[in-house]
Amino acid sequence: MADFSLVPSGHGSNYTGMLTRSIVFSVALFVFLAASGMTIASIIVPNWIAFDGSTSHGDPVHYTYGLHRRCSSTNIPPSFDSRSTSSNVMADSLQCVHMWRSVGFLMSFAVVLEGMTIAAFAILLVGGKQKREQGWGVLTILVALAAFVQAIGMALMAYLYENDERFFSGWFLDKSWTMCTISWSFQAVCAIAITLAAVVLPSEGGYELIPDHA
Repeated sequence: MADFSLVPSGHGSNYTGMLTRSIVFSVALFVFLAASGMTIASIIVPNWIAFDGSTSHGDPVHYTYGLHRRCSSTNIPPSFDSRSTSSNVMADSLQCVHMWRSVGFLMSFAVVLEGMTIAAFAILLVGGKQKREQGWGVLTILVALAAFVQAIGMALMAYLYENDERFFSGWFLDKSWTMCTISWSFQAVCAIAITLAAVVLPSEGGYELIPDHA
């Protein structure tokens, strides 16, 4: 009768090293959660494009534009979606208004994708080795798609800043734009790390049965 013994598998189909797919996926999840928090903050905080200057009397003036409202050091005008939008800074350019609203839509869509991605992370981490081996491709696509959508929104805002005549000297891309940039960059790194872990690291496992042919 063949005799079997349990031995640590360092060279077989199961991997028992310090760095496993579950560890990489867990770290990627924490990084992705931080990136998602920055995505939400960039939507809430009205600081995509800002201006620091002074009036003709020398009084300091500070303006900030968010995705849905504009703020200043003296007042808070209505949101871009209200009927009074035509009296705001974006009113004389429908193309600018449409692009601005497109950025808002893209960022909201990114949050939806991030929610789906977090659910996918949870399923793969709780589901065990087999789910991680079979589902990492879908997870990578979701992470990459969330990063791509945000990158488009960031690029559109940068295009408006560089090309719209309203944003003259004194205007600058502010904190919300920076948070969006960091967010999609972190998510892109997560997608790369997940792919490398799935392709490079061997299959997870603690021990396997090795037949003794002696």
